[in-house]
Amino acid sequence: MLAWAFYDWANSAFATTVMAGFFPLYFKQYWNAGVAATESTFRLGLANGGASLVVALMAPLIGAIADKGRARVKLLALFTLLGAAMTAAFVLVAQGNWVAASLLYGAASIGFWGGNQFYDSLLTDVAAEHEYDLVSGYGYALGYLGGGLLFAVNAFMVSQPQVFGFADVGHAVQASFLSVAVWWLLFTLPAVLVVRERDGGTALPAAAAVRAGWRELAATLAGVRRDRTLLWFLLAYWFYIDGVNTVIKMAVDYGLSLGLAQSSLIQALLLVQFVAFPAALGFGWLGQRLGARTGIFLALAVYAAATGYAYFLDSEPEFFVLAVVIGCVQGGIQSLSRSLYGRLVPAGKAGEFFGFYNMMGKAAAILGPLLAGTVALFTGDSRLAIGSIAVLFVAGASCLMRVRVEHHA
Repeated sequence: MLAWAFYDWANSAFATTVMAGFFPLYFKQYWNAGVAATESTFRLGLANGGASLVVALMAPLIGAIADKGRARVKLLALFTLLGAAMTAAFVLVAQGNWVAASLLYGAASIGFWGGNQFYDSLLTDVAAEHEYDLVSGYGYALGYLGGGLLFAVNAFMVSQPQVFGFADVGHAVQASFLSVAVWWLLFTLPAVLVVRERDGGTALPAAAAVRAGWRELAATLAGVRRDRTLLWFLLAYWFYIDGVNTVIKMAVDYGLSLGLAQSSLIQALLLVQFVAFPAALGFGWLGQRLGARTGIFLALAVYAAATGYAYFLDSEPEFFVLAVVIGCVQGGIQSLSRSLYGRLVPAGKAGEFFGFYNMMGKAAAILGPLLAGTVALFTGDSRLAIGSIAVLFVAGASCLMRVRVEHHA
């Protein structure tokens, strides 16, 4: 269980330092130097949306293939290598080359989300069903702690580059990207070396696994359509996790658009990480006592209120308040969504069903960043862009009301 949870510690460095932190900053100020804020926001939305589209299209198929070949741990390692290599390659991109930066970011994001798919699916191999909420919470808590620790070091490097021997902030940011790649690879080793899939039959050779994966995917599609509980949950997840991911990816960009100081935005991101660490554990406890579905409803209410608050904020202290509020629910909604879905997955089909889980999340993540970016571009108002996300949380809650786990066969 601990070796599995350490993968969250490993890949969360990408989510914090790169996805939420320095990539939006560097993308706007270095790779889009001299470009209007609303246009760079639109380009960031394109980069995020394009990567999400690729992951959404491939997730169910590679999940089915992984199940038939019993290769989920191997594919976790493969996608990790892809993500870490593309992250390290950021240092090769010249100033103003936003296209190359976007392509590398897209490839790194595919590595991140692809690895996450197999990591999520292995929850059913490392924990019993009654442990899902707590074990899932442990993973997210370790992720926020590990990602927060490296991000704290990276933030200090960027704020005091000379202390670390760097000529300027740009070189410190590049070194931060390299540190993420090394961290990600190093702390993935426990999961790759220790975690094993439960016995699910004989593993098929690669070619046979691909053919069987296609057949299994067709059967799973039919099964998802018949299972109304599963279908409603996936639809709910499709809406609300899109809102969550859009907040994560666009928060720094939003703060910059409002004219807030870069140093304050980095501090706010660090605050989110360390608030989310105990909060994820708390939501695991809440899920065991009140149910994962109830915990998700609570988090959605907070998110909807937070997006409304974000529309009106105009100072750094208010941004810090928003960071604390988001930190209290961000890990919880992710953790309980994973554990709730784990209860709905048929035995022996975790890879392909978590492929659908990731597909719904990433397919929706095409909409969120593009929605925020497009609203910003056509209205010239970043406040409207962030406020538009609230509708996703309301729609997700409406669909989740139809999910009755206790009656699921």
